Amino acid sequence: MNFSFLKDIKEYEMFSGACEDAERTFASSPAMCALACRKAMELAVKWVYAADETMNEPWRSNLASLIHEASFKNAMDTTTWGQLRYIWKLGNNAAHTQRQIDARDALAALAGLFNFVEWIDYCYGPSYEERHFDPKATPVLKQALDEQKLRKTLQENAEKDARIAQLEEQVRAQRAQFSETKEQRPEETHFNPDEIPEYETRKRYIDVDLEYAGWNLDDSVKTEVEVSGMPNPTGTGFIDYVLLGRNGKPLAIVEAKRTMYDPLKGEQQARLYANCLEKKYGYRPFVFLSNGFETRFMDDGTAAPRACSGVFGREDLERLMNRRGKVKNLSTVPVNRDIAGGGRNRYYQVEAIEAVCQNMKEGHRRSLLVMATGTGKTRTAAGLVDVLSRAGAATNVLFLADRVALVRQAKNAFQNYLTTMTVCNLCETDDKAKNADARIVFSTYPTILNAVDDVKRDGDVRLLTPAHFDLIIVDEAHRSIFKKYRAIFDYFDSPVVGLTATPKDEVDRNTYDFFQVERSIPTYLYEYATAVEKDKVLVPYYNIEVQTNFLSKGITYDELSEEDRQRYDDDWEEAQGTAAPDYVEASALDRFVFNEHTIDLVLTTLMDEGIKIKGGEHIGKTIIFAQNRKHAEIIVKRFNELYPKLGAQGFCKRVVHTDDYAPTVITDFETKEMPTITVSVDMMDTGIDVPEVVNLVFFKQVKSKVKFWQMIGRGTRLCEGIHAQDKVSGEYEDKKHFFIFDWCGNFEFFRQERKLAEGANPESVQEKVFKRQVLLAQALQGADFASDDYQEWRVRVVQEMAVKVQSVKEPLTTAVKLHIREVDKFSQAPSYQILENVDIADLNKVAPLVRADGEEELSLRFDALMYAYMVALISGANTENHRTRVVGIAVRLQNKVSIPQVREKIDLLKRVASEGFLESASLITLEEVRVELRDLMKFLVGDSRPLMVETRVTDSIVGRHEGDAISPKEDYEDYKLKVSRYIAQNANRTVISKIHRNQQMTSFELNELERIFTVELGNEADYRSAYGDTPFGKLVRQVAGLSHEAAMDAFAEFLGDESLSRQQMDFVHKVVDYVETNGFIDLADLGKPPFDQPQSFVRLFDGRRQRLLVQIIQSVNDNATTPAA
Repeated sequence: MNFSFLKDIKEYEMFSGACEDAERTFASSPAMCALACRKAMELAVKWVYAADETMNEPWRSNLASLIHEASFKNAMDTTTWGQLRYIWKLGNNAAHTQRQIDARDALAALAGLFNFVEWIDYCYGPSYEERHFDPKATPVLKQALDEQKLRKTLQENAEKDARIAQLEEQVRAQRAQFSETKEQRPEETHFNPDEIPEYETRKRYIDVDLEYAGWNLDDSVKTEVEVSGMPNPTGTGFIDYVLLGRNGKPLAIVEAKRTMYDPLKGEQQARLYANCLEKKYGYRPFVFLSNGFETRFMDDGTAAPRACSGVFGREDLERLMNRRGKVKNLSTVPVNRDIAGGGRNRYYQVEAIEAVCQNMKEGHRRSLLVMATGTGKTRTAAGLVDVLSRAGAATNVLFLADRVALVRQAKNAFQNYLTTMTVCNLCETDDKAKNADARIVFSTYPTILNAVDDVKRDGDVRLLTPAHFDLIIVDEAHRSIFKKYRAIFDYFDSPVVGLTATPKDEVDRNTYDFFQVERSIPTYLYEYATAVEKDKVLVPYYNIEVQTNFLSKGITYDELSEEDRQRYDDDWEEAQGTAAPDYVEASALDRFVFNEHTIDLVLTTLMDEGIKIKGGEHIGKTIIFAQNRKHAEIIVKRFNELYPKLGAQGFCKRVVHTDDYAPTVITDFETKEMPTITVSVDMMDTGIDVPEVVNLVFFKQVKSKVKFWQMIGRGTRLCEGIHAQDKVSGEYEDKKHFFIFDWCGNFEFFRQERKLAEGANPESVQEKVFKRQVLLAQALQGADFASDDYQEWRVRVVQEMAVKVQSVKEPLTTAVKLHIREVDKFSQAPSYQILENVDIADLNKVAPLVRADGEEELSLRFDALMYAYMVALISGANTENHRTRVVGIAVRLQNKVSIPQVREKIDLLKRVASEGFLESASLITLEEVRVELRDLMKFLVGDSRPLMVETRVTDSIVGRHEGDAISPKEDYEDYKLKVSRYIAQNANRTVISKIHRNQQMTSFELNELERIFTVELGNEADYRSAYGDTPFGKLVRQVAGLSHEAAMDAFAEFLGDESLSRQQMDFVHKVVDYVETNGFIDLADLGKPPFDQPQSFVRLFDGRRQRLLVQIIQSVNDNATTPAA
């Protein structure tokens, strides 16, 4: 038996018998084994408290309190402690629920108990030796058990057995001996709770990492290399890996540690090895520290280790080695004014480059440039690349943009600026095949991720290893990029420079955090107002805001003329087979209802009032921002019908992603006279640089302020030599301003500060399904779902999840490799046994990696809906929306009984659609509905998509005003001021009053508070920008404070305690005053001023009073953050 060794160690008599009993019951009853493991663990935990005087006994002596007490928890590794929690929870389930405990559960509990006993022996044992749990050593012979009697015995004997109490006192008497053993043990050996050994770590993970980076393990990698000159008795040491250059000499060393250890554990040892090699070869090799999952890189003898995604390739290490000592001082390399900073008032481009260089000199690896649209960000980036290249600091550069057109534009610009450097556009197949090893590579985000795995050197070796690029430039850096494509920046070990035209106050906090700069203080800032008003390197706009009846109010049937009603009815009947509705809201116009007369108003206003060129002969270059593909199509069609001669010349063309050769239309617009007008759907909002643009037409609503200003930036470029004419300035030479025609209330929208959160990043359908399965699996491990049918269902769910995770390992992509620890763990079903919050966080990292693998998208969408329904049902959330959608699907399918597969399920479809069925359905029933109906979803393709209606009814202009410009820096009412004012003015509102008076709020009141702060007074982005992650109730308490009466009442037990000394009472009054003023006190603050003088909290009060005071403070804090159950 595994625990038989305990009987020979008399110091462990207190728990040894219980451990052996637990192992003996395994074969007979897994449930009894789980109970016995919990009881044995409890005795062993109490033994530790008796043996170790450094353990602080908690206020309560139950097992949960004992294992969660900080001094106990922090005394051991997380693996061992986590296994104790598992035993505790499994034992509780066996004792108090009907959940079936299987043999695997019990075996895991025995293994965890064994690890804990091993830890005890390691720390306190008289002669520790390393042992490992062997499942085969567990007895397989079943014994006859009276389970009821055994349960009673397990519950009673530990507390009532006088012998246990006697043994506990004996252990306490030997504390000095145990303390001495514990202090000496770490110097002799290290405890490792059944983790992957160092050799296996190397073979399983580090070898894979090396091969992934292109290393030949037989030729260019040596293992266990002996070195001399180590500061130990033998003077020798053995390096785990030495990576050799093509000359056969060491380029780098890799120090391997077990997976359970932080790779930094080997830092000093690796530095000593590097010293030895430096003495031998006259130069210092690079150093990698790895535990198989995490890697750190040190590039010289003094630099701090930095995290990297893996070992670098041979060519990259040779390039870095050759660069050592040869990089010039960046401040001595002048900016080439032919590339950046030349011309009138372009000084800021030089300043931006110098700011980045200074930032790099100071050791920073990330820089953020905020420069207004049109001020030459791309030119500045090219100037920076030129400086770094001439300084010898950069050889290979990656330029990233979010659209193919922007990538192409940037490449063309760099070719003009840096004529001697090779360039490659990875988005173009031929260029990628021939020039992927170019000096400067241009790519979109998804393309570079794929290229890491696809682009190879000769010999099938990856070209793009982690250190391939010396600089990454990110065009229009914003939060969604760093969230969705963070794998790029985690994989490549390169300095990153972000470029953005987003006003500094609109840049998301997470973007500032990514670039490691203080909020609103980027590395360099050049603002719109400075560019327009001071330096005049951009032209201002003149806005013309027009409202039509339909675009502002919608179409009301009864308000139409008799002739228009007839036309309107006919158009709806023809398109949708129904009569026209009584009302179509304004938001539906130009999404699926298109009114030709409204479009004609927009086009004729542009042609009559827009800025003209060539002596007023025809309209200047114009971009119309349309709602969707159909909208753009109709706009172009109406233009050609209104102006047929111009239409025949290709005067107006649409630019839509789905059109073949759409980029060529953009190129023609940039370089040729025709087209003069482009109608764009999301393709020309950003990055398009056409100085001749003099008119912009907003024929769509824009809810993002960042995007709005990017779109305005299409017109801000200077343009000399243009002869223009307009109603505001008459005739003039050179571009003086540009016109914006706003038909959809965008300026008014942003004047009212009706902002939405920027950079939302949608999840894939498969990602949603996986995350909801995770939540479902976690919920199903609760006591309410202990029956066999629920547990069998949970097993199926986690097995499906494990298979999904396993499938992402082949092929091993960069994104998967960055999360190999989590992928490796959760590709095995046993890892889902008990899902803690830390497991949920890890699984959320895995979720974006999971692939659909041929699944029908509509079936997956139905899975996502049903799993969301189940999770909402479990959590007690409102399920009405889910229920309505499922019923709607069932009703629509009932209309397709001519399809055999649908006809087979007609009875179920009728039940689902019937009144009351879903309201009373159990989770198991919902799962049956999901399984039975998911394959029918493909028959609903196009079913819910609204049919397009084209009509022609008379619209009219109902409002217009001009020249009322706004600025990116417009000072809206401060959000914090609004919040403070609201709290002060609504002090008697129930939830605010409750928080002020230290009364616990309800969940409904907390939700109402969230609505006030994130809907009524602003939005989620406003709240995050102002208050970060501060809970809503805590914010109210911080602003409103705690009422004097509530504070006195909360601490009444202390304030009325006449046994307190003067100093103790003064301390309590300090706490009361602080809480009354600030509303909240973090427990950590008790050790800081003003509470640390004249004596600290710990010295002033005994353990009981310390715990009581902490409990009171925690209760006061919780009443501001946690709603009543």
